[in-house]
Amino acid sequence: MTVLGVDIGGTKIATGQVNERAELSGFRVTPTLAAEGFEVSLGQVWRAIEASLTPEVEAIGLCAPGPLNSQTGVVMNPPNLPWRDVPLLRLVRERFGLPAALEKDCNAAGLAEALYGAGRGHANVFYAAIGTGIGCGIILDGKIYRGGHGVAGEGGHVTIDYRSALRCGCGAAGCIEALGSGRAFEGAEEEDFDELVVRLGAWLGGMMSLLDPGVVVIGGGVARLGERLFGRLRAVAPDWSVNPYAREIPIVLGKFAVEAGVIGAAAALTG
Repeated sequence: MTVLGVDIGGTKIATGQVNERAELSGFRVTPTLAAEGFEVSLGQVWRAIEASLTPEVEAIGLCAPGPLNSQTGVVMNPPNLPWRDVPLLRLVRERFGLPAALEKDCNAAGLAEALYGAGRGHANVFYAAIGTGIGCGIILDGKIYRGGHGVAGEGGHVTIDYRSALRCGCGAAGCIEALGSGRAFEGAEEEDFDELVVRLGAWLGGMMSLLDPGVVVIGGGVARLGERLFGRLRAVAPDWSVNPYAREIPIVLGKFAVEAGVIGAAAALTG
Protein backbone atom coordinates (compact mmCIF):
# COMPACT_ATOMS: atom_id res chain seq x y z
CA MET A 1 0.00 0.00 0.00
CA THR A 2 1.35 3.41 -0.97
CA VAL A 3 0.36 6.23 1.36
CA LEU A 4 0.93 9.93 0.79
CA GLY A 5 2.32 11.30 4.05
CA VAL A 6 1.62 14.98 4.70
CA ASP A 7 3.29 16.87 7.56
CA ILE A 8 1.73 20.32 8.08
CA GLY A 9 3.85 22.72 10.11
CA GLY A 10 3.89 26.39 10.95
CA THR A 11 6.52 27.16 8.30
CA LYS A 12 6.47 24.20 5.88
CA ILE A 13 4.35 21.38 4.52
CA ALA A 14 6.36 18.22 3.83
CA THR A 15 4.95 15.50 1.60
CA GLY A 16 6.15 12.17 0.27
CA GLN A 17 4.97 8.73 -0.75
CA VAL A 18 5.62 5.93 1.75
CA ASN A 19 5.36 2.22 0.95
CA GLU A 20 4.71 -0.71 3.28
CA ARG A 21 8.43 -0.95 4.09
CA ALA A 22 8.46 2.70 5.22
CA GLU A 23 10.54 3.67 2.19
CA LEU A 24 10.06 7.31 1.25
CA SER A 25 10.00 8.69 -2.29
CA GLY A 26 9.10 11.98 -3.93
CA PHE A 27 9.81 14.02 -0.80
CA ARG A 28 9.11 17.71 -1.24
CA VAL A 29 8.59 20.80 0.91
CA THR A 30 6.08 23.61 0.37
CA PRO A 31 5.92 26.82 2.44
CA THR A 32 2.87 27.05 4.71
CA LEU A 33 2.56 30.86 4.53
CA ALA A 34 0.91 30.76 7.95
CA ALA A 35 1.37 34.50 8.49
CA GLU A 36 -1.02 35.12 5.59
CA GLY A 37 -3.89 33.50 7.45
CA PHE A 38 -6.03 30.40 7.44
CA GLU A 39 -7.35 30.43 3.88
CA VAL A 40 -3.92 30.95 2.34
CA SER A 41 -2.24 28.31 4.48
CA LEU A 42 -5.01 25.77 3.80
CA GLY A 43 -4.61 26.50 0.10
CA GLN A 44 -0.92 25.67 0.45
CA VAL A 45 -1.89 22.30 1.93
CA TRP A 46 -4.07 21.57 -1.11
CA ARG A 47 -1.25 22.56 -3.47
CA ALA A 48 1.25 20.37 -1.63
CA ILE A 49 -1.03 17.34 -1.76
CA GLU A 50 -1.99 17.85 -5.39
CA ALA A 51 1.66 18.14 -6.41
CA SER A 52 2.47 14.80 -4.75
CA LEU A 53 -0.54 12.70 -5.73
CA THR A 54 -0.04 9.96 -8.30
CA PRO A 55 -2.28 7.02 -9.31
CA GLU A 56 -0.25 4.76 -6.97
CA VAL A 57 -1.43 6.62 -3.86
CA GLU A 58 -4.18 4.69 -2.08
CA ALA A 59 -4.59 6.81 1.06
CA ILE A 60 -3.44 10.03 2.72
CA GLY A 61 -1.85 10.15 6.17
CA LEU A 62 -1.79 13.65 7.67
CA CYS A 63 -0.13 15.15 10.68
CA ALA A 64 -0.37 18.69 12.02
CA PRO A 65 0.51 20.62 15.17
CA GLY A 66 -1.58 19.98 18.26
CA PRO A 67 -3.74 20.28 20.07
CA LEU A 68 -5.84 18.26 17.68
CA ASN A 69 -8.23 15.36 17.98
CA SER A 70 -7.22 12.46 15.77
CA GLN A 71 -10.55 10.72 16.44
CA THR A 72 -12.72 13.57 15.14
CA GLY A 73 -10.10 14.83 12.69
CA VAL A 74 -10.27 18.40 13.99
CA VAL A 75 -7.24 20.68 14.36
CA MET A 76 -8.14 22.71 17.45
CA ASN A 77 -5.83 25.59 18.41
CA PRO A 78 -2.14 25.12 17.55
CA PRO A 79 -0.05 28.01 18.92
CA ASN A 80 2.07 28.33 15.75
CA LEU A 81 -0.62 27.91 13.07
CA PRO A 82 -3.64 30.25 12.57
CA TRP A 83 -6.18 27.41 12.54
CA ARG A 84 -9.06 27.08 15.01
CA ASP A 85 -11.39 24.07 15.06
CA VAL A 86 -10.64 23.10 11.47
CA PRO A 87 -12.25 19.77 10.37
CA LEU A 88 -9.18 18.92 8.34
CA LEU A 89 -9.81 15.20 7.98
CA ARG A 90 -13.30 15.71 6.56
CA LEU A 91 -12.06 18.39 4.18
CA VAL A 92 -9.28 16.13 2.86
CA ARG A 93 -11.58 13.14 2.38
CA GLU A 94 -14.13 15.26 0.54
CA ARG A 95 -11.58 16.98 -1.69
CA PHE A 96 -9.50 13.97 -2.70
CA GLY A 97 -11.88 11.04 -2.31
CA LEU A 98 -9.31 8.82 -0.59
CA PRO A 99 -9.15 7.16 2.83
CA ALA A 100 -7.30 9.46 5.22
CA ALA A 101 -6.24 9.75 8.84
CA LEU A 102 -4.98 12.64 10.97
CA GLU A 103 -2.38 12.52 13.73
CA LYS A 104 -0.53 15.08 15.84
CA ASP A 105 2.82 15.85 14.22
CA CYS A 106 5.01 14.72 17.10
CA ASN A 107 2.93 11.62 17.69
CA ALA A 108 3.61 10.74 14.07
CA ALA A 109 7.32 11.50 14.35
CA GLY A 110 7.54 9.53 17.59
CA LEU A 111 5.84 6.56 15.93
CA ALA A 112 8.31 6.73 13.04
CA GLU A 113 11.22 6.68 15.49
CA ALA A 114 9.67 3.85 17.52
CA LEU A 115 8.95 1.64 14.53
CA TYR A 116 11.85 2.41 12.19
CA GLY A 117 14.30 4.75 13.89
CA ALA A 118 16.24 5.42 17.08
CA GLY A 119 13.53 3.93 19.31
CA ARG A 120 13.24 0.67 17.42
CA GLY A 121 13.18 -2.32 19.77
CA HIS A 122 11.55 -0.37 22.60
CA ALA A 123 7.83 -0.73 23.34
CA ASN A 124 7.75 2.53 25.33
CA VAL A 125 9.26 5.64 23.75
CA PHE A 126 9.17 9.28 24.78
CA TYR A 127 9.87 11.50 21.77
CA ALA A 128 10.63 15.22 21.95
CA ALA A 129 11.20 17.54 19.01
CA ILE A 130 13.07 20.55 20.35
CA GLY A 131 13.12 23.35 17.83
CA THR A 132 11.24 26.63 17.57
CA GLY A 133 8.86 25.01 20.04
CA ILE A 134 8.84 21.69 21.87
CA GLY A 135 6.55 18.96 20.64
CA CYS A 136 6.20 15.50 22.15
CA GLY A 137 4.95 12.07 21.27
CA ILE A 138 4.31 9.21 23.67
CA ILE A 139 4.45 5.63 22.46
CA LEU A 140 3.24 3.06 25.01
CA ASP A 141 3.22 -0.66 24.28
CA GLY A 142 4.06 0.16 20.67
CA LYS A 143 1.06 2.45 20.14
CA ILE A 144 0.51 6.18 20.25
CA TYR A 145 -0.92 7.32 23.57
CA ARG A 146 -3.68 9.85 22.83
CA GLY A 147 -5.48 10.12 26.16
CA GLY A 148 -9.15 10.21 27.02
CA HIS A 149 -10.06 12.99 24.58
CA GLY A 150 -7.45 12.31 21.91
CA VAL A 151 -5.27 15.31 22.77
CA ALA A 152 -2.57 13.87 25.08
CA GLY A 153 1.14 14.36 24.64
CA GLU A 154 1.47 18.16 24.86
CA GLY A 155 4.61 17.86 26.97
CA GLY A 156 6.04 21.14 25.68
CA HIS A 157 3.31 22.93 27.60
CA VAL A 158 4.26 21.55 30.98
CA THR A 159 5.11 24.48 33.27
CA ILE A 160 8.46 24.17 35.04
CA ASP A 161 8.43 27.69 36.53
CA TYR A 162 5.00 29.14 37.21
CA ARG A 163 6.60 32.38 38.45
CA SER A 164 8.37 32.99 35.15
CA ALA A 165 7.75 36.26 33.36
CA LEU A 166 8.04 34.39 30.06
CA ARG A 167 4.70 33.51 28.53
CA CYS A 168 4.40 30.62 26.12
CA GLY A 169 2.49 30.87 22.84
CA CYS A 170 -0.23 28.82 24.54
CA GLY A 171 -0.71 31.63 27.07
CA ALA A 172 0.69 29.89 30.16
CA ALA A 173 3.68 31.09 32.15
CA GLY A 174 6.92 29.14 32.33
CA CYS A 175 6.21 26.29 29.90
CA ILE A 176 9.32 24.32 28.94
CA GLU A 177 8.61 25.43 25.37
CA ALA A 178 9.11 29.04 26.44
CA LEU A 179 12.12 28.33 28.66
CA GLY A 180 14.00 25.59 26.83
CA SER A 181 13.16 25.61 23.13
CA GLY A 182 15.32 26.68 20.20
CA ARG A 183 14.43 30.33 20.72
CA ALA A 184 16.05 30.23 24.16
CA PHE A 185 19.18 28.44 22.81
CA GLU A 186 19.86 30.93 20.03
CA GLY A 187 23.13 32.73 20.78
CA ALA A 188 23.33 31.41 24.32
CA GLU A 189 26.63 31.93 26.14
CA GLU A 190 28.16 28.93 27.92
CA GLU A 191 26.77 29.94 31.32
CA ASP A 192 23.31 30.44 29.81
CA PHE A 193 23.66 27.16 27.92
CA ASP A 194 24.22 25.30 31.17
CA GLU A 195 21.06 26.85 32.60
CA LEU A 196 19.08 25.81 29.53
CA VAL A 197 20.35 22.25 29.83
CA VAL A 198 19.28 22.16 33.48
CA ARG A 199 15.80 23.32 32.48
CA LEU A 200 15.51 20.62 29.85
CA GLY A 201 17.06 18.07 32.19
CA ALA A 202 14.58 18.85 34.95
CA TRP A 203 11.72 18.51 32.50
CA LEU A 204 13.03 15.23 31.03
CA GLY A 205 13.61 13.88 34.53
CA GLY A 206 9.95 14.55 35.24
CA MET A 207 8.97 12.72 32.05
CA MET A 208 11.08 9.75 33.18
CA SER A 209 9.30 9.74 36.52
CA LEU A 210 5.91 9.93 34.86
CA LEU A 211 6.34 7.51 31.96
CA ASP A 212 9.33 5.24 32.67
CA PRO A 213 10.14 5.04 28.94
CA GLY A 214 12.54 2.50 27.51
CA VAL A 215 14.25 5.31 25.61
CA VAL A 216 14.07 9.08 25.16
CA VAL A 217 14.47 10.14 21.53
CA ILE A 218 15.19 13.80 20.75
CA GLY A 219 14.81 15.41 17.35
CA GLY A 220 14.35 18.94 16.08
CA GLY A 221 16.81 21.71 15.36
CA VAL A 222 18.31 21.85 18.86
CA ALA A 223 19.31 18.17 18.55
CA ARG A 224 21.88 19.28 15.96
CA LEU A 225 23.98 20.55 18.88
CA GLY A 226 25.00 16.92 19.22
CA GLU A 227 27.05 15.61 22.09
CA ARG A 228 27.45 19.08 23.59
CA LEU A 229 23.76 18.81 24.44
CA PHE A 230 23.24 15.07 24.78
CA GLY A 231 26.20 14.43 27.08
CA ARG A 232 25.00 17.04 29.55
CA LEU A 233 21.37 15.94 29.38
CA ARG A 234 22.35 12.35 30.17
CA ALA A 235 24.20 13.60 33.23
CA VAL A 236 21.55 16.06 34.44
CA ALA A 237 18.13 14.51 33.72
CA PRO A 238 18.38 11.54 36.14
CA ASP A 239 19.11 13.95 39.01
CA TRP A 240 15.58 15.31 38.55
CA SER A 241 13.80 11.97 38.46
CA VAL A 242 12.48 9.72 41.21
CA ASN A 243 12.67 6.81 38.77
CA PRO A 244 15.38 4.50 40.19
CA TYR A 245 16.17 3.35 36.65
CA ALA A 246 16.55 6.85 35.22
CA ARG A 247 20.29 6.51 34.56
CA GLU A 248 19.58 3.36 32.55
CA ILE A 249 17.17 5.16 30.19
CA PRO A 250 19.06 6.15 27.03
CA ILE A 251 18.69 9.69 25.70
CA VAL A 252 19.43 9.46 21.99
CA LEU A 253 19.36 11.48 18.79
CA GLY A 254 16.47 10.75 16.46
CA LYS A 255 17.23 8.94 13.20
CA PHE A 256 14.91 11.03 11.08
CA ALA A 257 14.98 14.75 10.30
CA VAL A 258 12.34 16.66 8.32
CA GLU A 259 10.94 13.40 6.94
CA ALA A 260 9.90 12.00 10.35
CA GLY A 261 6.36 13.37 10.27
CA VAL A 262 5.74 12.17 6.72
CA ILE A 263 6.81 8.61 7.51
CA GLY A 264 4.96 8.60 10.83
CA ALA A 265 1.73 9.99 9.38
CA ALA A 266 1.73 7.17 6.85
CA ALA A 267 2.54 4.60 9.54
CA ALA A 268 -0.27 5.88 11.78
CA LEU A 269 -2.74 5.28 8.96
CA THR A 270 -1.56 1.79 8.05
CA GLY A 271 -0.89 0.70 11.65
